[in-house]
Amino acid sequence: MTSDNDRRRGLLARLRGRPVARSRGRRRLGAAVRLAAALMLAGGAYTVFAPGVQAQDNPPLSAAANEGKALFDVSCVTCHGRNAQGVEGRGPSLIGVGSASVEFQVSSGRMPMARQEAQAMRKPPQFTDEQVRQLGQYIQELGGGPQVPQGDLREGANLSTGGELFRINCSQCHAFGAGGGALSSGKYAPSLKPASDRQIYAAMLSGPQNMPVFGDNQITPEQKADIIAYIQENLKGTQDQGGFNLGRYGPSTEGLAIFLVGIVALVFASLWIAGKS
Repeated sequence: MTSDNDRRRGLLARLRGRPVARSRGRRRLGAAVRLAAALMLAGGAYTVFAPGVQAQDNPPLSAAANEGKALFDVSCVTCHGRNAQGVEGRGPSLIGVGSASVEFQVSSGRMPMARQEAQAMRKPPQFTDEQVRQLGQYIQELGGGPQVPQGDLREGANLSTGGELFRINCSQCHAFGAGGGALSSGKYAPSLKPASDRQIYAAMLSGPQNMPVFGDNQITPEQKADIIAYIQENLKGTQDQGGFNLGRYGPSTEGLAIFLVGIVALVFASLWIAGKS
């Protein structure tokens, strides 16, 4: 009797457990369906809104930048590639260099380069000032970077401070008279005589060739104005305080002149005195 009762209770328990198992299966199936629906909803939302996000990341170019892009695609794309991302072995990426670098290189005729060489030489520019501005604006809007400020770049400049800053930061390469000088591996620091205010400012911001970058943290905009004023008003002047300028190359030509003139004169004077005694 006892075993029959136990069997009945076990059978009833198993019968009661079936609906429980079925309800758990339904809940798991429902959770899976809801998860799949949520994933499909998220994918649909991404598909709808992703183009809008991409459009915000790549805003349309301004009118000046569009003109610059047209010039770039004709004259620069061969070396610097589509979207200025660079071409290996031909030209570096221009993303992030800013309009300052473009203004210096293009307005001074260094770009486009005639051929690959140790250093880009200054040449007559191939673009007008307006075209240079458009090219710079295109590169600026592509990746940002340093820009040359508008207006008078020498306003409120101090020539004395500019001379001190020039001798500390610039004379080692460009010489004390801004005539330039030789560097290693066939490179050189160019003469600053033909450089404009904006080209000097752009060179300090971009650091072309072997020149270091002098950002606003190293040399403030006010100090840059002092240096530019000293170069343009003192070093490019026609007055030479010491008489003959000797090419304004600094102590090299002065030392050579002293040796050739002074030492030779002393030697002949010594010989003449010895011959008379």
